[in-house]
Amino acid sequence: MQAGCAYRRSSLHGCHVIPCYTNLRVEVVTRAGLIIVSNQNITLSLPEEDLREARILAASRGTSVSQLLARMLRELVEQETGYARARDRSLARLRDGMDLGTGGHVSWSRDSLHER
Repeated sequence: MQAGCAYRRSSLHGCHVIPCYTNLRVEVVTRAGLIIVSNQNITLSLPEEDLREARILAASRGTSVSQLLARMLRELVEQETGYARARDRSLARLRDGMDLGTGGHVSWSRDSLHER
């Protein structure tokens, strides 16, 4: 993954913005089960101060801004999709109910359980 920043500055809402171009990895699984990895470019506009701070953070971690952003996005997507999968599993369990050993048939009544 690579990142490159244009030297042309533009103004957005009074802030100086430096467009930053980032490559993101795209994985495609073929019918043969092979994973083909390619990169997709995106353009990201950040305020100059934020980009400077991101470069410092990336350098302190020994990586590039592009890799830092890609890793953070991947973690966010995994977190969100992981939550959604867990929610779906839990809702499915609630819908299906639990087998309490009755086979789905109740052979007693409330009154008979509470007789003294």
